[in-house]
Amino acid sequence: MSMFTQLVRLSRAQTRINVINSRRSIGSVSAIDSSIFRTLFGTEEIRKVFDDEAYINRCIDAEAALARAQSRCNVIPSQIGQMITQKALDSKLDFDRLRRETEIVGYPILPLVRQLSAICGDEAGRYVHWGATTQDIMDLASVLQMKEGLVIVERLLKDIIKTLRELCTKHRDTPMAGRTHLQHALPVTFGYKCAVWLSGFQRHLERLEQLKSRTLLVQFGGAAGSLASLGSGDDGLRVRKALADELGLTDPPITWHVARDGVAEITNFLALMGGSMGKLALDIIVMSSNELGEVSEPFVPHRGASSTMPQKRNPISSEVILAASKVLRSNAGLVLDGMVADFERASGPWHLEWVAVPESFVIAVGALSQTHFALSGLCVHSKQMLDNLHSTKGLIVAEAVMMGLAPHVGRNKAHDIVYEACKESIEKNRTLLECLLEKPEVISKMSTEQVSKFCDPVNYLGASGRMVDDVLSVD
Repeated sequence: MSMFTQLVRLSRAQTRINVINSRRSIGSVSAIDSSIFRTLFGTEEIRKVFDDEAYINRCIDAEAALARAQSRCNVIPSQIGQMITQKALDSKLDFDRLRRETEIVGYPILPLVRQLSAICGDEAGRYVHWGATTQDIMDLASVLQMKEGLVIVERLLKDIIKTLRELCTKHRDTPMAGRTHLQHALPVTFGYKCAVWLSGFQRHLERLEQLKSRTLLVQFGGAAGSLASLGSGDDGLRVRKALADELGLTDPPITWHVARDGVAEITNFLALMGGSMGKLALDIIVMSSNELGEVSEPFVPHRGASSTMPQKRNPISSEVILAASKVLRSNAGLVLDGMVADFERASGPWHLEWVAVPESFVIAVGALSQTHFALSGLCVHSKQMLDNLHSTKGLIVAEAVMMGLAPHVGRNKAHDIVYEACKESIEKNRTLLECLLEKPEVISKMSTEQVSKFCDPVNYLGASGRMVDDVLSVD
């Protein structure tokens, strides 16, 4: 266990930033930080990872870890790293002063270093921020926040996977209408639909594990990334490696001040999850309409209620998820724009991450929580699914009849025969079976029993069940 980990564990019982001057109340400006909407679009757990206090704490973590790494590498006196770390853990920052000076400087690190240097005293204070640049510390703080945020994301992702596995197992053979272009297409099972959802989340979990080593990178390069501040030897590289060890991050081969693909990958990963959650939510919204009535979100008194229509039970979680998925895709575009940075230190695109990354994590965790809530108590109306499956009087298995007749008369002719039977079924409001049994070209080739079997939707589920099993076999 690194000294950093030990010290962090010791420090969690205490508040590391005590505000000396009382903070003025700042009104919210959007749903994400609204006192009214905040629990719909995020959780307090993820907000604590990305709020101002947490960010400054991570900046302090970075400065302290840098000092420890430099002491280990004999770049600064051996006792200084421990001294700076202990003083930093006990620091009492003037947060209002930090805010005022940040507004003037444009970044919080110089104001923070001034306070930390004074707190650490003359002997240790002179070594605070040794050889570093502002972006080193800000990137480190952001990476540490993302690392902690991904732990929460992974836990919730696994919760959703577990719940979807249960739904797949329970409804493996629950028949329902499969739809394309919002029209009845072919029969499937609700377990099959859940397995399609599940397969996406399984891939997201795989992506999450793979991206950690690529994206959770230590940052220490100095003013232009060359580590010239620590000389022309290998001191800078040794410190960077030690810093990575202290913080549990990957040591990259080169400074990534203007190579922002790692940040973009994480944010786009959150957007990919948002896309999967949005698809699931849209399915639930449509399936919970009165006309379909196949599922409904968990019942909580007054949830989804209308101010004027007492009967309403709107799919609130799914609506929030759908909105969140759109915000996540929008933020993904912001960090992609931020990748287009000029020369060795960007003149502005980097700032886009300050907005997009924290917001994406809060929105993504909020959507994951809403998704788990909706799925864990989802009401599945299997009888209504079956009724809907039969509602088109057998038309949903027209393909089955066509494929059964095709070996006798050829596929194209079989298509034309069944097409005419479907047309008659619709126009005369009769079952497809009744219309087929009146056609000599059908009954001369197949028995009534065979035609009846082809017209039963439950007999035309293909490999749905096997595919559900295959998805469930994925660890």
